[in-house]
Amino acid sequence: MAPEENFKIKGNSTGLNGTAVDIAAMNEYRVLVSNTATVLMGILLLIMGILQIGFLVRYLSDPLVGGFTTAAAFHIVISQVKLVLSVPTKNYNGVLSVIYTIIDIFRNIGKTNIADLIAGLLTLIVVMSVKEVNDRFKHKIPVPIPIELFVTIVATGISYGVDLETKYHASIVKDIPTGFLPPRPPDVSMFADIIGSSFSTAVVGYAVAVSVAKVYAIKHDYQIDGNQELVAFGVSNIFGGAFSGFFGCTALSRTAVQESTGGQTEIAGFISASIVFIVIVALGNLLEPLQKSVLAAIVIANLKGMFMQVLDVPRLWRQNKTDSIIWVVTCAASIILGLDLGLLAGLVFEMATVVIRTQFPTCAALGNVPGTDIYKNIKDYKNIEELSGIKIFRCNAPIYFANMDFFKDRLKAIVGFDAVRVFRKRNKALKMIQKLIKKGKLRSTKNGVLTDLGVDNKAFESDPEQDPEEAEDVDVPTKEVEIQVDWNSDLPVKVIVPKVTIHSLIIDFGAVSFLDVVSVKGLKLIVKEFMRIDVNVYIAGYDDEIIQKMEACGFFDDTVKKDILFLTIHDAVLFIRMKASYGNVEDPIFEKISLMKESKEPLTFPEIDELEDHQGAIYKLAS
Repeated sequence: MAPEENFKIKGNSTGLNGTAVDIAAMNEYRVLVSNTATVLMGILLLIMGILQIGFLVRYLSDPLVGGFTTAAAFHIVISQVKLVLSVPTKNYNGVLSVIYTIIDIFRNIGKTNIADLIAGLLTLIVVMSVKEVNDRFKHKIPVPIPIELFVTIVATGISYGVDLETKYHASIVKDIPTGFLPPRPPDVSMFADIIGSSFSTAVVGYAVAVSVAKVYAIKHDYQIDGNQELVAFGVSNIFGGAFSGFFGCTALSRTAVQESTGGQTEIAGFISASIVFIVIVALGNLLEPLQKSVLAAIVIANLKGMFMQVLDVPRLWRQNKTDSIIWVVTCAASIILGLDLGLLAGLVFEMATVVIRTQFPTCAALGNVPGTDIYKNIKDYKNIEELSGIKIFRCNAPIYFANMDFFKDRLKAIVGFDAVRVFRKRNKALKMIQKLIKKGKLRSTKNGVLTDLGVDNKAFESDPEQDPEEAEDVDVPTKEVEIQVDWNSDLPVKVIVPKVTIHSLIIDFGAVSFLDVVSVKGLKLIVKEFMRIDVNVYIAGYDDEIIQKMEACGFFDDTVKKDILFLTIHDAVLFIRMKASYGNVEDPIFEKISLMKESKEPLTFPEIDELEDHQGAIYKLAS
C-alpha cells in the first residue's frame, strides 16, 4: 500500500540530479493505512459479534489450543533471546521465520554484549525463584510478591547510575514518546483494497486471542463467550484506530506476566491500563535507561506455564492418541509455518481427523448378555451369546455419503456374505436347473418340487402321493413350475452359492445421529438386497428425527414398510422369535383390528382361552 517508490522526490546530490525518499510523508501515509485497516478490522469483528458468529470458538479444541500456545511461547522466547544476548538479527516473517532467526543468533553469537547477558540471566534467576516462592506459599502469602515491578525499578536505577549504555554499550529502551496523537478519521476509500487482508488478519487475531483465553479459562475455571469477545475486540479496535493505534490483539507475553502476578479479573486489566496511561503521559522518560535484556528476561520467566503444557502430550497419548497427534501437529506447524498459517494448518488437521473418524467408524456385531435385554460387542465381552440365525449390526457414527461405502463393506464382513453376490449365484443356479429340467435330467412334480437321482437335497424330494413311474409321464411346463431349493444343501449343478446362515438382520441405529440423501438411498438398497435372498432386515434404536429424514427421502414404500422399525434391539429380537415360532400366523387381535378398519363391522374378539395361550407364549419368549 505504501512502497518507497511512491514517495521518491527529485533531489540534487553532489551537484548531480538524483532521487530521494520523503520519509516523513511515507511514514505518515503508512500510519494512515494502518489506522484505516484497524478500524475496518474492528468493524468486521463487531459485525461478526452482532451476527453471533462466536460459535467458531468451539472448533478450537483443547489439544489444538495447547499446541498453538506452546508454539507461540516458543516464538516469543526466540524473539526475546536475541535481546538478552543483544545480538543483531534480521526481522523475519512467515514460513521458517523462527529457524532463520535462530541461525542469525548463532551466526552472531560472538557479538554478545556481556553486560546485557549478565543482567538478563540475573533477572531470569531472580524472577523465577520468587515466582516459585509465590507458588509454594500462596496459601500463606495474601498477595503475590510483584517481583517484576521491583526488578524493573532496581534495574532502571542501576543502569542509570552506572551508565551502562556509555561504558558497556548496553542496549537500553531509550526514547519513549509521551502523549497521544489527536483522533483522525479513516480513509474510507481504502476499504475496498484492504478488506481481504483485513478480514484474514481479524479472524487470525481473534483466534489467537480466544486460544490464549481458553488456556486461562480452563486454569481458573470460567467460561468464554465468543460473541462477547468479538464485540469487545471490534469496539476497542474501532476506538483505537481512531487515535492512530494498531490492531489490538492478545499479547501472550503480557498476558502471562499479568496472570503470574495474580491478576485474574477486569480490575487487574484496568490497573495495568492506568499505569500504562500514566507512563505514556508523564513517566515514560524515567524508564528510558532500562536495559532491554531485563524486560526480555521478565517475559521469558513468565512463559514457564506455557511450556509446562508439553507434559500434556504423554497424558493425551494414553487417553486419546488422536488428540495427542493434533497437539503435536499444531505445535510443529505453528513453529515452522508461523502462528497464522500454523493455526490454520492445525484447524484443518483437526477437522480432517473428525472426517476420518466418521468416514471409518467402528462397526461391530452385537450379542446378548444372557438373561438380560442388553446387547454388547461380542469382541469386547466374554460370555456374550450371538443369537442363532440373527445378526445384530451396529455403526457408531452418523451415516452419510462419505462413509456409506465403508458401512456396506463392514456389513458384508460381519454377516459373512455379499447379498448381491448370493442373489446372482442363486439366479445362475436356477437358470442351470431350468436347463436341466428341459433336458430331462431333472424331474419335476406337480407341486413344483424337483427330483434327481443321486442328488441329496432336502428341496429335491419326491411327492409321497404320486407314484414314481407316473411322475415320468407327467409333463409339467417348466415356466409354470415354482422351483424350491434348499440353498444350504448340496445342489445338482456345479455352481458355488455362498451359504446364508441367518434369516434376520438387525441394524442398531442407537449411535446414528443423522442421515443424508445418499445414505438413505444406500440403506434402502441394502434392505432390498437382503430381502431378495430371504433375509429380513429390521432397524432398532432409532431417533424420531432419523425416521423423519427417511420418510422425507422416500425410504418407505410397498416393499420396505415401517413394520421393520423397533424401539430397541430386544423388541426386534422378541418379534423375530415369535415370528419364527408361529410362522406366518397373524396375531389374532391385530388381524381383527385390521378387518374392522376395512369393513367397519362389529369386532368379534377371540375366545379368552385363545388369548391366554397367545399371551402366555409371548411372556415365555420374553422370559
